[in-house]
Amino acid sequence: MSAPLSVRIAALFPGQGSHAVGMGADLAATFPGAEAVYAGAEAALPGLRTLIETGPLEALTLTANQQPALVAASVAAYRAWQAQTGLTPAFAAGHSLGEYSALVAAGALDLGDALRLTRRRGELMQQAVPAGLGAMSAVMGDPETVREVCASASGIVQPANFNAPTQTVISGERGAVDAAAAELKARGLKVIPLKVSAPFHCPLMQPAQDALTPGLHAAAFAPLAFPVYANVTAAPNLDPAALPGLLAAQITGSVRWVETILALAAAGADLFVEFGPGTVLTGLVKRILPDARTLNVGTVEQVRDFALPAASAQP
Repeated sequence: MSAPLSVRIAALFPGQGSHAVGMGADLAATFPGAEAVYAGAEAALPGLRTLIETGPLEALTLTANQQPALVAASVAAYRAWQAQTGLTPAFAAGHSLGEYSALVAAGALDLGDALRLTRRRGELMQQAVPAGLGAMSAVMGDPETVREVCASASGIVQPANFNAPTQTVISGERGAVDAAAAELKARGLKVIPLKVSAPFHCPLMQPAQDALTPGLHAAAFAPLAFPVYANVTAAPNLDPAALPGLLAAQITGSVRWVETILALAAAGADLFVEFGPGTVLTGLVKRILPDARTLNVGTVEQVRDFALPAASAQP
């Protein structure tokens, strides 16, 4: 069944940084749907399940491993929840890598294809820029100031993630990121360098985008059961033919998360549910929409205890 019309669920799927050794293992041990996802992950990428369940963390954290592992964990949580509750979201969105999880949930992308694509995506993103040449920093302050400083900087630097109204991540060449950071600090903004393996979501990722594009176009995309909001447009998409282009553009484009959450709310979403490990996305939703209703589904208890909030007063 679907959620009552008065409660329209937006399913959210996390990106890199939410991983943990053992994520989803309790779900796989308890719910057949989650077990099927983990079995499928092992069939698609032998050794991935063991890495998810037992680590080591250093190996799981590697971009090429972390990306498919998070897809598996997030989809396992979603399928356990759906089987337990009988509910279907009205919309979905994923943060960066999470867009692949959202597309699997919407039935647009086969799990095995998503895992193989994200393994390749991770490998290509890691290889695109030699270690030490790129950087990313989180900036606390007005996003328009961030845009302005990046646009006027020498070298390659751009906003990579618009995560919250006063949190924007910048990415690019190390020298350009450092120079932009100095100017932003001079304007009174707080800048925090991030420990990342590569400068994601900026033009330096163009080699990865070019190399992954043929695989995206070769993948079989099916009709979507519900709209998935794309990172690069912050708009809903129901056209499977558009997905290869949207996923390719995402590699070098900015993650427009603030606009995405606002667009979901404007479309009628009044409950945001994050599927998978961690609580990063529900935390960001609260910073974007302080009165929003949020829930997390990543453990057996959260699946079993899931309950819709009181009916919305909206018509």
